[in-house]
Amino acid sequence: MNNAFTNNGQKREPQNVFIAAETREEAERLAERIRSASDYNVIGIATDRIRMEEAISGFMPVDALITDIALNGEDVTPLFAKARQFNENIDILVYTTNTQDNAVIRAVLAGAMGYLLKGDQEDILTSMRLMRGGGSPVSPTVTRSVLKALQSRSNSPTLRAKKKDSTEIAPLSQREAEILALLAKGISFADIGDILSISPHTVTAHIKKIYRKLQVHSRGEAVYEAACMGILPDQHMLS
Repeated sequence: MNNAFTNNGQKREPQNVFIAAETREEAERLAERIRSASDYNVIGIATDRIRMEEAISGFMPVDALITDIALNGEDVTPLFAKARQFNENIDILVYTTNTQDNAVIRAVLAGAMGYLLKGDQEDILTSMRLMRGGGSPVSPTVTRSVLKALQSRSNSPTLRAKKKDSTEIAPLSQREAEILALLAKGISFADIGDILSISPHTVTAHIKKIYRKLQVHSRGEAVYEAACMGILPDQHMLS
């Protein structure tokens, strides 16, 4: 299913996507998947830091970046901030095999809006569309790392002062509550659809609504905020 239209029925302009991967074969495979959708244009690929830096430095109109956390052994997360200098609204999705806590947290703090593991069940296009809608797709197996970072940040006096109360959010529907509980268990979007007998598109739509109501942008933030508000038991936060 393609998401070439906004919620009010207006046609969306396709996003320009640049892909950086460890091998050309992998970059081409990702490009082929992205090109299958009318709401995205693949404008280039790279397998090294230099080529990626050239692409995001204003020479190309890059709306979304899919990249590994390192190319040829070089950490590319410092380039995320540079990309935002030229397009502050750029969507950055890390697509990698790296599950180390420090790598996940480094990427998120550098500006990545999503973190997917290669071979995971989360579909790359579904994740891109969720990110474009304001969400942050994160693979279930790395959600723990994101939660740790959020928990650490929440301990600061400033963020504690801004902590939301459950009375400040719109109530979740029964279906949204069911999906949130499954998200908290680390279940993939695809499996949530199978469990609830609904389509992946419907799952994505519900998740966007959950994020909007909780005023968050990712699975990790949603679970953490919901637990803090008493919507979920505390043990969901880091289990």
